[in-house]
Amino acid sequence: MTPTDDDSGAQRLIGFALDISDGARARCILDLDDRHLNRMGILHGGIAATLLDSALGVTASLTNDPSGRHPVSTVSLNVNYLAPGRPGRVTATGRLTGGGRSTLFVEGDLRHEDGTLIATATGVFRKLKASA
Repeated sequence: MTPTDDDSGAQRLIGFALDISDGARARCILDLDDRHLNRMGILHGGIAATLLDSALGVTASLTNDPSGRHPVSTVSLNVNYLAPGRPGRVTATGRLTGGGRSTLFVEGDLRHEDGTLIATATGVFRKLKASA
């Protein structure tokens, strides 16, 4: 995946692509390589959490902005690690589950391209005022 000018700093640092093509949920897609693995040769938990936080946060943002750029802040993020992330492509996907005018509830999962469920997450996000 090739970085673009629209990528966030975190996207460029880690190397994931953002997909919001369906307009209702965000997906973060990463081709794992040695930079993303821990000493045991599996996906580092912090990178897994970052992918999930990004996918869930952009999903929350989509409620105000179809480009996913309305600012939101993570209030809480709960990650459950279920299986090791092996080298290959992984995808984190967010799904809006509820909320109101300022607080949104989002859940998501991180899966390997072979279908293995690596981690699940729930998050609470607060909508922020858009900067002018």
